[in-house]
Amino acid sequence: MKKPASKIREDIARMQEMLRQAEKRDAERIGRIALKAGLAEIEVDEADLQAAFEGLAKRFRGGKGAASGGKKGEGGDAPGTTAPDTPGAATGGAGEA
Repeated sequence: MKKPASKIREDIARMQEMLRQAEKRDAERIGRIALKAGLAEIEVDEADLQAAFEGLAKRFRGGKGAASGGKKGEGGDAPGTTAPDTPGAATGGAGEA
């Protein structure tokens, strides 16, 4: 029942390719939404954009996103700035994607 190492490597390579394709589809989807929203023309600092995306992700996860909570939670002001940034975050965030 044991798989040979070569078969496992093939499986890993196949799954990595599947992951790349899935990530590409996701990026294209987000990019299309951003273009439709007119976000391509907006100039935003990448760090601000990342923070806005994290706030948006947290909002749609119900406010308990682990990845966004850890990064934004380090600064005590993050929750207060997240709510006002969220509408702008959706606008600026999708433009870069």
